[in-house]
Amino acid sequence: MRTLLCAALLSVTTLPAFADDTSAVGLWKNIDDKTGKPKAEIRISESNGVLHGRVEKLYRGPGEDQNPICDKCEGEDKGRPIVGLSIIDGMKKDGDGYSGGTILDPENGKVYKSKMKLVDGGRKLDVRGYIGVPMLGRSQVWVRQE
Repeated sequence: MRTLLCAALLSVTTLPAFADDTSAVGLWKNIDDKTGKPKAEIRISESNGVLHGRVEKLYRGPGEDQNPICDKCEGEDKGRPIVGLSIIDGMKKDGDGYSGGTILDPENGKVYKSKMKLVDGGRKLDVRGYIGVPMLGRSQVWVRQE
């Protein structure tokens, strides 16, 4: 009986550690499509069926500004620190992916239409930002963090 109780407690207390592989909600490390190196960690959350994402951490080299601001952003985001900046907005479930939202590239300050799709059993997220049609854009693979 004691073993059963311990197993039950262990399974309940470890449930939050396992990511929901059917949802993009969670912490993601984005990998630069040009260099193959990690750039940032983004926390995706959901509110009323809509996904939003904020930068939680940047991976910066020793000679780079460790707390850069979005000097190329427009509107209320101009001059804000990139860490804490909302970069994903309005993404909604669309079949086996997400679409209908936007993604901000803090490097150039531009906002793009976006679509995302979970791959590799929910361990990776294909993120595409584009202008007009998805063919005219750029993709990154984000890796789920525990």
